[in-house]
Amino acid sequence: MRRMTPAVLTAVAMIGLTACSSGGTGSTGTQTPTSSAAPVAAATFAPPAAAGAQPAGVVHNTELVPAGAAAMVTANAAGTGTTVSLDVRGLRPNRKYGSHVHTKVCGPKPLDSGPHYQDKLDPVQPSVDPAFANPKNEVWLDLETDASGAGKASATVAWKWRPNEANSVVLHIDHTNHHDPGKAGTAGERLACLTTPFR
Repeated sequence: MRRMTPAVLTAVAMIGLTACSSGGTGSTGTQTPTSSAAPVAAATFAPPAAAGAQPAGVVHNTELVPAGAAAMVTANAAGTGTTVSLDVRGLRPNRKYGSHVHTKVCGPKPLDSGPHYQDKLDPVQPSVDPAFANPKNEVWLDLETDASGAGKASATVAWKWRPNEANSVVLHIDHTNHHDPGKAGTAGERLACLTTPFR
């Protein structure tokens, strides 16, 4: 079982159960029976560091991800599938956010987190082809916050991670576009990023 650092334990305690009050709109599928999922990452979002190591949670837009906002990601692989859950608190109330698993760790710039993680890689990047940019081939964790700014989303996919290739969860300004040609999988501006070392 993965051991949590003091910083992760603190963020887990801050999030608590408040984020469970809002239903998410993440991708759906056949739910795989799971054991208790362990937190992969948790943090209170902070501005990027001027140099050196970055915070675990980096905020790029403090208007939509205000000071004190926090997130926690849990994951569980069972059978042939993987379930990922995202809990947030302290975001803007009654607002829709997009969210996806990305390939790189969070950095000082929004694009530092790289593209979406895909089970089957689109040879054309950025990937906007719905044959690749879809909730069966990527992990989409779109959510809508409640009146307190808390929200939760969960997604189950029928595959497991390639080692060291999925490293963050990014919050976006809009829910994910599902089908529009040339826009599939997009969700607009990257608001914040949580470094999440999926293994």
